[in-house]
Amino acid sequence: MNATTAVPPPPERFNFAQHLLALNADRAAKPAFIDDAGTLSHGELARRVRQVAAALRAAGIRREERVLLLMHDCNDWPVCFLGALYAGVVPVAVNTMLTADDYAFMLANSRAQAVLVSAALLPVLEAALAQPGHEVHSVIVSRPTAPLASPHTELEAWLQAHQPTNQAAHQPADQPADQPATTRADDIGFWLFSSGSTGRPKGAVHSHANLYWTAELYGKGVLGLSEHDVCFSAAKLYFAYGLGNALSFAQSAGATTLLMAGRPTPEAVFQRWTGPIRPTVFFGAPTGFAGMLANPGLPARDAVALRLVSSAGEALPAELGLRFKAHFGVDIVDGIGSTEMLHIFLSNHPAKVRYGSTGWAVPGYSVELRGEAGAAVPDGEPGDLYIRGPSAALMYWGNRAKSCETFQGDWTKSGDKYVRNADDGSYTYSGRSDDMLKVSGIYVSPFEVEATLAQHPAVLEAAVIGKEDAEGLTKTKAFVVLKPGAAADEAELKAFVKERLAPYKYPRFIEFMAELPKTATGKIQRFKLRELEASRAAPA
Repeated sequence: MNATTAVPPPPERFNFAQHLLALNADRAAKPAFIDDAGTLSHGELARRVRQVAAALRAAGIRREERVLLLMHDCNDWPVCFLGALYAGVVPVAVNTMLTADDYAFMLANSRAQAVLVSAALLPVLEAALAQPGHEVHSVIVSRPTAPLASPHTELEAWLQAHQPTNQAAHQPADQPADQPATTRADDIGFWLFSSGSTGRPKGAVHSHANLYWTAELYGKGVLGLSEHDVCFSAAKLYFAYGLGNALSFAQSAGATTLLMAGRPTPEAVFQRWTGPIRPTVFFGAPTGFAGMLANPGLPARDAVALRLVSSAGEALPAELGLRFKAHFGVDIVDGIGSTEMLHIFLSNHPAKVRYGSTGWAVPGYSVELRGEAGAAVPDGEPGDLYIRGPSAALMYWGNRAKSCETFQGDWTKSGDKYVRNADDGSYTYSGRSDDMLKVSGIYVSPFEVEATLAQHPAVLEAAVIGKEDAEGLTKTKAFVVLKPGAAADEAELKAFVKERLAPYKYPRFIEFMAELPKTATGKIQRFKLRELEASRAAPA
């Protein structure tokens, strides 16, 4: 499917941080971010962004060098991210839930010169810094609760010592320190590490313009965000989804963002929904919505101010969307994006929702479904999803083989399988390319079976993988988590699926679990369930 857009491209000389500050120059007193500790106005944001840029320059960090951003969601996060962009320095935003070994790899891979870190994450960072291979010479700590050991520096003191008017010794004479770096739209702006299910994470390298395109095409073009909105994202800022939701989209529209450092449990989300400043737009994921709808503390419809709800990260089961709308009177707008494309490229629309599908290509993007030989597949048959659009990453840093595999000319291979529906041209998710199962010679989508199981009143969530039976043939196995206090047995669930799907699709095996393995974004890690089955099948 091809799509066009009337959105003008950014100018050749373009700095995204400067672009946002200019957009909000007339909103100096309006709240830009509100975190657990207080409010940051647009005017204060602009001042602190310039301070970060001046401090980075004074520290001798040069254009295109990297700094690691390891920080919980708080007002300091956008200040540091945008400050680096403003200076032409490349922030590498990373997951806050990883191990010291993960951070050691990322530090070495990115050759980061400095780390901007939350005080609570300093111990794991120090364990990573104790390993060889990095080039870090500065550690700047956000909101420490105790005096810092040398040579670490407290963020607030660091900023106050480097006012925007301070001229760094290495700064070109024709570029004052409080001016943005003269970056181009296609210059490297920032990195995001993919959350890959296996192997080392891959650093997806994005340009300054990529943030502009996703904000214009999706944040404004599809979601219609405005300065009157208050945005709240369960996905954290270090994820591509959260970065758009809470920073680039909201700031591009002049909106206000609520930030929460802690985990987005149902209770924590409900507290924000019903708080003194109620969000009008919420960004979540299917696993989170399932937990919310099953929670006895679910707020009443008139207790919230939601006008728009977005979902991504994994396909939204129709049953969840319908239940949510029945309770709150608001549709969940489901879409799919990726770290490689930066945000959502295939989506439902607030005015046009087809539950059970991921919707249509976002204007400005094209999608194609291809078979194993690379040719387009007909409607109704699963194919590999390819995307073409202006927000694709430039490459995976230092990984030519994976870059060539994923970024194929104008097209990006997503790794997802989809079916195009002939009746309205919408697309329905069929699972990851490596998760699809062939049972009796016919493809079975794990997601289809999972979504059907989720319709059972006792089921909270389910994950389906392939398991070899006694004859060595692949059959479906479901791992099921029941709702608190609910009961169901294997025979009941099998019969439930048989009544709703073709007979060959029902799970031949069912195992009940207390919880499913998931990534930090809430995606179910089927590969861990496959590893569990493989370990059981291995000879003792």
